[in-house]
Amino acid sequence: MALIQLVRHGKAAAGFGSHRDPGLDDLGRSQSEAVAKLLDHQHRTGPNGSANLPILRSSPLARAQETAIPLQTLWQADVTIEERVAEIPSPTEDLAARAQWLQNAMAGNWSDLDQNSQQWRQNIVDYLRSCSENCIIFSHYVAINAAVSYAQGDDKMRVFAPDNCSVTSFDNSSGELVIVDLGVTADTFVN
Repeated sequence: MALIQLVRHGKAAAGFGSHRDPGLDDLGRSQSEAVAKLLDHQHRTGPNGSANLPILRSSPLARAQETAIPLQTLWQADVTIEERVAEIPSPTEDLAARAQWLQNAMAGNWSDLDQNSQQWRQNIVDYLRSCSENCIIFSHYVAINAAVSYAQGDDKMRVFAPDNCSVTSFDNSSGELVIVDLGVTADTFVN
């Protein structure tokens, strides 16, 4: 079926507990330029060059959309918004409380979370399993962990620490999510 590449957004200008939908800061914009060059090189150096570039998808959140812009511009391609790869929804609107909720949740297991959070994870997995074309998806730390933990059969919410603008690749040709390559990791602050 498809090769799916999940790109974690570049460094955001604000955290989960201080802004509902921050864009990228200067470092994040530099990171998005660098990952665009990397992906362009990766996909244009094959035998067909630019003949069969992957489709582009993005979370609706600003930091993911802004990370997609350099590759979108380079390829003169459309980026389709995909709600299912957005950040995990918080059970509260209070910014400080949602940061605390996320910190606590990430220390535990998916099965410890409420049904809405577990369904959110399943929706991501179902979407990725259904992708029929090679695609690059600009997404988020927890969403990428949701896919990786599912593919590994691990109930932990945090199974690895994808760096900003790292690329994690999956194959879904067997009808399941199979990890092809985990992205670069780093101890980035997720708040």
